[in-house]
Amino acid sequence: MKTKQVFPILLIEDNAMLADCYKGFLEDEPIKWAHVETGGAALKYLQKSIPTVIILDLYLPDINGIEIIKYVKQHQLNSAIIVITGQNAIDVVIKVMRYGIFDFLEKPVKANRLIATLQQALSAQKNRSHSSINSNSPSEKIQQYHQFIGASPPMQDIYQTIVQIAKGDATVLITGETGTGKELCADAIHQESLRRNKPFIVFNCADIPANLMESQLFGHVKGAFTGAETARAGAALTANGGTLFLDEIGEMDLELQKKLLRFVETNRFSQLGSDKVETVDIRLLSATNRRLPTEVKAGRFREDLYYRLKTIAIHLPPLRDRGDDVLLLAQKFLKKYSLQTGKSFQGFDIRAEKLLLHCKWPGNVRQLKNCIQCIVLMNEGHFVTSGMLIAALGDDMSCEQDTITHIERPYQDKPNSFVAIKSNNAFRSFKDIEKDIILAAMIESGGNADGAAKLLKISSATIYRKKKQWQAEKN
Repeated sequence: MKTKQVFPILLIEDNAMLADCYKGFLEDEPIKWAHVETGGAALKYLQKSIPTVIILDLYLPDINGIEIIKYVKQHQLNSAIIVITGQNAIDVVIKVMRYGIFDFLEKPVKANRLIATLQQALSAQKNRSHSSINSNSPSEKIQQYHQFIGASPPMQDIYQTIVQIAKGDATVLITGETGTGKELCADAIHQESLRRNKPFIVFNCADIPANLMESQLFGHVKGAFTGAETARAGAALTANGGTLFLDEIGEMDLELQKKLLRFVETNRFSQLGSDKVETVDIRLLSATNRRLPTEVKAGRFREDLYYRLKTIAIHLPPLRDRGDDVLLLAQKFLKKYSLQTGKSFQGFDIRAEKLLLHCKWPGNVRQLKNCIQCIVLMNEGHFVTSGMLIAALGDDMSCEQDTITHIERPYQDKPNSFVAIKSNNAFRSFKDIEKDIILAAMIESGGNADGAAKLLKISSATIYRKKKQWQAEKN
């Protein structure tokens, strides 16, 4: 019979009645309590034991609870910290959020909120522990995760982070350049969460005029303003039970940010034109391509809202930092659009692959996707050539001219031959020379395998087989 795992919990609370109350709330949870009433006693305990979760009242009789948070972080104890604060303590919340606590609760603490927060913290710690156990063992890289495509180390880290945080309800701030997949990330978090069968509502702050944003977000009653001929539920109410994703949150004006802050703290709001208070149960995710700390300093974004939104932060890497992912993505897009249009494209010639890797892709995955779609629509053939790629990019080409010239002329070092037989005065392998000959014929024929086969007097099937073999060796 499998023994149920029990997790050690440290409660730091000087009020004995409150401590007993919290223990009563959590009596059915798989935890083992340790309770201390002072900060000094807590520090002595932490020198000997590391609890899975710490429940901390900041206002202790001997020291400020922030000193305990600092101790935990400085000594890398890996305990999830749930802070309990008094009401109207936004300045304190901002301070403790900077130390990466798991969550904070306002007094008086309700039973269901404490239970849910503890369960989320335990789940996050279990996932973290499982990840650490397996981090040193080799495993096959994931090439596709939900709608993400990519096998690079930065993307493997993103996938792992999503798994670790998805089961909780903590707010998540997703950052990254335009086109890096912030909405895909939000969708993946929702799909991995316990809310996956509930609504996933996307609210793009950049697409909605400022004067309509509040009614679109929180809804309005009939007659709330001129033109409000019918009532509107709003995104917050529509997302009830599920996930609300606020995209381009940096575009929201300060007045609405104030109302959003209260909504984030309480899950309560009133529709325009109504005094009725609505209460919803949602997971809030947000995203921006702006640097919000800069926006805070400039007075364009509320600091307290910033720290409430980024309980957990995920930064998506730009495509230029993802290595061979660009080839993996390009091949996926090529297959997709070739099937849609009935074209016969099967891959990229060697020069096109090199060009794909050398481009900086300032528009990231979105730019690459649009580029491949353009190539398929405007060209015919079996293989995409560098010329097709350069034409599709046009003014958006982000490679140095020297790089383009080098890629376009890869066989110029031997004046009367496409292929060098020797390298550093030593004969090259037959396999490498064979590959160069086939690639040279492919380039000469504009990426057409049938044309290359005629030049070399071999079958097209041989070229396709070789191309597949090279791709397998690369992977």
